[in-house]
Amino acid sequence: MEDKHSYKVSLKWDEGRKGIMEAPGLEQKITVVTPPEFDNGIAGFWSPEHLYTASVLSCFMTTFLAIAEYSKLEFQDFDCTADGIMEKVEKRFQMTEVNLKATLKISDPDKKDKAERILEKSEAACLISNSIKTKVNLESTIVS
Repeated sequence: MEDKHSYKVSLKWDEGRKGIMEAPGLEQKITVVTPPEFDNGIAGFWSPEHLYTASVLSCFMTTFLAIAEYSKLEFQDFDCTADGIMEKVEKRFQMTEVNLKATLKISDPDKKDKAERILEKSEAACLISNSIKTKVNLESTIVS
């Protein structure tokens, strides 16, 4: 793997507080709006705040999948939710926390400690979490 990568994304204003985002080589376009908590915001579409939270969540999952595979951790299911917290800090809004709640189903209860270590290592190794100043918290549940 090379040491440097580029991910190009474009956004074209559509109307009001709405734009259409796309990236070369990707079929899906995403409608992005100002969230309804702000003036003239629109409900029912992805906002930058959703995308920010989703980037932390999806990076955590893909990092977990890679580390679990490398560590030969067999699991039956992985599910995770994320709650991105936006607050006003010193008169400016910012994403102050992302709370991850992961549930991992394993067949071998003797691998519970290993699974917990891999989840923690995944959160620590997530490149998005390591690139932001937002505090990322992980709560995990392992079931067998």
